[in-house]
Amino acid sequence: MRTLWIALLAGNLSSAATLLCAASTAHARPDTRAMTCADTQALIKLDHAVVLTTGPDTYDRFVRQFGNECDWPEVPISTAVPAKDGECGLYRCEEPVDLPD
Repeated sequence: MRTLWIALLAGNLSSAATLLCAASTAHARPDTRAMTCADTQALIKLDHAVVLTTGPDTYDRFVRQFGNECDWPEVPISTAVPAKDGECGLYRCEEPVDLPD
């Protein structure tokens, strides 16, 4: 009986460890500094909108230039992020700047 209880406890601990590892991996974001600009742009083109790490403590959501990933009144605005091979031009959603009349 004691052997059965130990086996069940070990199985539960193993399942908990597996879920914990899966949960921590799910929160990992691609890092633009570890990817080439072309790879970063291809990822955004494929997924349409992606949250990417851009620095040690920074991240943002980047979108395609022509698409409907931004909520109104936001539009895709050009920005540069660090990449493995230099600066990389991407788009993120921002409200357009109102120019004076």
